Amino acid sequence: MMYIRSILFYVLFILSTALVTSAVTFSRLFGQAAAWKMGQIWGLNSNLLLRYICGIRIKIEGQEHIPTQACVVVAKHQSTWETTTLPLYLPPFVWVLKQELMYIPLFGWALKALDAIAIQRSNPREALKKINNEGIKELQNGRSVLIFPEGTRTAVGETGNYQPSAIMLAKKAEVPILLVAHNAGVCWPRGSILKQSGTITLRFLPPISAQEVQEGKRNDLLATCETRIEAACRELGG
Repeated sequence: MMYIRSILFYVLFILSTALVTSAVTFSRLFGQAAAWKMGQIWGLNSNLLLRYICGIRIKIEGQEHIPTQACVVVAKHQSTWETTTLPLYLPPFVWVLKQELMYIPLFGWALKALDAIAIQRSNPREALKKINNEGIKELQNGRSVLIFPEGTRTAVGETGNYQPSAIMLAKKAEVPILLVAHNAGVCWPRGSILKQSGTITLRFLPPISAQEVQEGKRNDLLATCETRIEAACRELGG
């Protein structure tokens, strides 16, 4: 039964993704705000499908920790779920993601419409330069920048290699860092089509203030991000 529900979810998820991403690309003609609003429908639809087909509920914690100003968002990456859902609970932001995603028909076009910062991971120096240059512009324009510091999805209980690009961007832009933890990989496992019923908890942790970012050393700040995010994920069962 779980297999049948998961297949049904994916069929409807793929169809809705095609429709929403097309709508995002078209709505960009009417401005960034219109494209963002349309993009939020992707996360809303995804969570409705998860709830009524797969029996997966969503719980949100710590929204009071979200800064009122634009910031660098550092989030755990375990599945597609956090990519679709974070736009529902955060002010407008741009993703930092791998260049290859931009080549996917419809999906890549929507990412471009949403001004995603696409980088080539094979060239770390140029990638960092692009993150800083484009990220600072977005932050100055009032949009946050979301970075998955591990660079790729990790399995439940695993910790990837945290990269310092988020710290360096926050320092240059003089903005706070918001930490995000969750246990999405428990219900939406990496590398599996099966969806496990249960509750996905998304937890926003207390931010690292802009002053703390400026006063702290890069490696110390990176270690703080990793320690806090991983501890919260373990607490949530992820």
